[in-house]
This record gives sequence, C-alpha cells and structure tokens, in this order.
Amino acid sequence: MPEASPPPAVLPAPALRFFADLRVEVGTPQEVGRTAHGVRRVIPILGGTATGNGWTARVLPGGADFQLIVNERLSELDARYVLEMDGGDRLYVHNRAVRSGPAELIARLVRGEPVNPAEIYFRCSPSFETASPAWSWVAERLFVGTGARYPDAVAMRFFELQ
Repeated sequence: MPEASPPPAVLPAPALRFFADLRVEVGTPQEVGRTAHGVRRVIPILGGTATGNGWTARVLPGGADFQLIVNERLSELDARYVLEMDGGDRLYVHNRAVRSGPAELIARLVRGEPVNPAEIYFRCSPSFETASPAWSWVAERLFVGTGARYPDAVAMRFFELQ
C-alpha cells in the first residue's frame, strides 16, 4: 500500500529573499484607446538601473509596458525589457503586475501626476530568461515584487521566493 501524503500543515511557507531594486525610466504613453477589454496603453521603456546584492545592471532602452486599464480602479501591466548586467550578461525580464487603488488616484497616475505610493496597491511577478550560465538559476525560481509609479519612472523591488 502506498504511503499517505503528509498533511499540508507540515509544508513550509515560502520566505522572501531580496533580489533587486529597479528604477525603470519611461516615456510618453502611447494611447491605443478603449477596446473591448478596457483602455490599452503602451509605455516605452527608455532605460534605468537595477541593483542587487553585489551586482548592478542597466535597463536597456527598447522595452515597453503594455497596460490594460480594466476599470477606474484596476490596471493590469505587462512589461518586457532587458537588463544588461555589469559583467555584460543579459537577462530578459517579463514582469506582470496589478495596480489598483481609489479611482481618483488611479486617474492621477494615468495622467502622469505624482501619487503617494503607499496609497496604491502595486504588486508584480517578474520572470527571467537568459543565455548566461552564471545567471541561469533565475529562470528556475519564482519572484514577486512591489512597485510605485512616478511621472517619469517606475520603482520596483524584486524578491526571490525561497
């Protein structure tokens, strides 16, 4: 007879380990308009920086954040860009996020006005791909993060789920 599975209570809760702080510089939003799913916007990524434990990287220009403003309180974000590590290796980042808050604050963010980040729920789930053997482990882990939108940039902090 097969051995019974242990009860879920003995499974460990995941811990968070700091991975990186990012500042992603963004350009003027390209407004697509209201579609069947919500308001579509594409926000160009112009550059930026990332800093982790013992490493730095730059955000390469050319990525974008593909946004869907679902309603006056909720936006779904889908950003794709490349980090060039200080040693020259490159990481492709695909970061999905949810941003929500009171309608009047979300409207201010959409207009590019400053809003206190503590008043907005901004959580993300970045994933990574790379050809670098030294960084290949990032494709084998799950990451989560928090973020804040500023008029000219997005600040994020990423954590590895342990």
